[in-house]
Amino acid sequence: MDVKGCGMTSTPSDKTWKMEGVRGPMAFLADIHGNLAALDAVLAALKDDHVEAVFVAGDLLLGGADPLAVWMRLMEVHARCVRGTTDRALALMEPARLNPKTDEERAAAQRFTDARESLGELILAKLRRLPEALRLEMPDGREWVLVHGSPMDPDEAITADLDDEEVGALIGDDPADVVICGSGHVPFVRAIDHVTVVSVGNVGASPEGGAPPTTP
Repeated sequence: MDVKGCGMTSTPSDKTWKMEGVRGPMAFLADIHGNLAALDAVLAALKDDHVEAVFVAGDLLLGGADPLAVWMRLMEVHARCVRGTTDRALALMEPARLNPKTDEERAAAQRFTDARESLGELILAKLRRLPEALRLEMPDGREWVLVHGSPMDPDEAITADLDDEEVGALIGDDPADVVICGSGHVPFVRAIDHVTVVSVGNVGASPEGGAPPTTP
C-alpha cells in the first residue's frame, strides 16, 4: 500500500519556512527512514568536518527500527527538517484506515502502527507542523530551497532518469537558484537552465533494494 492517495491532506499553514543569513559549514541529508546507526555514522563524519548546521529533506522516521531515537538525535543536533511523504503519513493517517492484503503489506502496516505508538502524540504533532519546504537566503543573495520531492510536488521525486523537460516541470516557476531534494535515494547534481538541482541521496535506505520497507 502506498501512502499516496490514501486520503491524506496537508495542514493548511506553515508549508514553507524561510531562513535568512545562513552561514558556516552546512550538511544536507535525506531519507533517514528510522535508521539510527546510519544517521549516527553520518553525524560522526560531519562532526569531524566541523559542520555547524544540518538540514534534512524528509522521510525521517518510518521504515527502520528506531524512529523515536532518530527523532531525538535530530533534535539533539538541532537539525532543520522538512516533511517527507512518510512523515506526513505518520502524522496524519490513522492505522485503522490501512487495508493490507498481503503478508508484506501486513508487516509494513504493523511497522507503521509501531512507529506511531513509539513516537507518541507530542512528536506526531511536531511532525504535522514541519514545513514542506525550507528556503535559505544565502549571503551571496542566492536562494536555496530544501524539499523532499520537488518544488511543484513534495511527493514527486526528481530522479536521475528524468529528462530536462520532466525535471523542469517539477521545478516549475520556483524562484530558487538551487533545489536540494531527497526522495529518489540516488545522489546527483544537475543544471536545468539557471537552476542547480542537488539530490542528496539517502542516509537510511539502499537504492539497490536493501532498504527497509518505508511505506505501509
